[in-house]
Amino acid sequence: MNITFTKMHGLGNDFVVIDTVSQPLSLTTSQVRRIADRRLGVGCDQILLVTQPPSTEVDFGYRIFNADGSEVEQCGNGARCFARFVRDQGLTDKDNLRVQTVGGVIHLQLESDGQVTVNMGIPRFAPEQIPFKVDCEADVYSLAVDGQCVEVSIVSMGNPHCVLRVPTVHSAPVLTLGPMLEKHPRFPQRVNVGFMQIISFDHIQLRVYERGTGETPACGTGACAAVVIGKRRGWLSHQVKVDLPGGRLSICWEGDNKPVWMTGPVETVFKGSITL
Repeated sequence: MNITFTKMHGLGNDFVVIDTVSQPLSLTTSQVRRIADRRLGVGCDQILLVTQPPSTEVDFGYRIFNADGSEVEQCGNGARCFARFVRDQGLTDKDNLRVQTVGGVIHLQLESDGQVTVNMGIPRFAPEQIPFKVDCEADVYSLAVDGQCVEVSIVSMGNPHCVLRVPTVHSAPVLTLGPMLEKHPRFPQRVNVGFMQIISFDHIQLRVYERGTGETPACGTGACAAVVIGKRRGWLSHQVKVDLPGGRLSICWEGDNKPVWMTGPVETVFKGSITL
């Protein structure tokens, strides 16, 4: 099977984007892993599939697979690449799109300056919506990890996130604590882990250990999760600049029962084909 694809990235968070509307196909877990392999395949953090709309209420379907082959509910940087891809491929002439993901419907807007704004939906905090095993909902939870107690806050942005505040992201234990929290037994579907340093009321630095991928240069849903947690705990304003290793995102959240808006850049790297 020969598959055509486009390699894209959002702030260094890289994707293989495949149009399954024009070339109908389905991928096995082993094929996803092969494509994502940086030595034997194309190489990427995630594979994004553009699919037929499941209903007349949306323009496209959007499926997201991690490099390990697992399917996930949401990816903010990927959503921006998705919007640019369907326009560049001539699959739509719209500037505003409604797209169905496993985590729900998201709204994408292509801006005149080439950036893409994504309505990431309303954050969810109920433990069963994360999911997170706990008796009752709270703003902060204490987790036992490797003989220590770690304080985290949790939120779903269509996918599960826990966020820690750290003095500095440069020395944060992303590569040691990150994988332990990702697979902590109280997160039955694993979790994305954000390490947040607050610079000012409207500026943070962030590193994210992504579920099924590891640390990536940027994580759109992770940026949204960090700002939501920061605002909810009184640390941040509603409009925040988020600096990740790969670059900057702008996140806006007005508060409870309001959607989170994310704006950031997109780059197309190359187009190609792979035989599986």
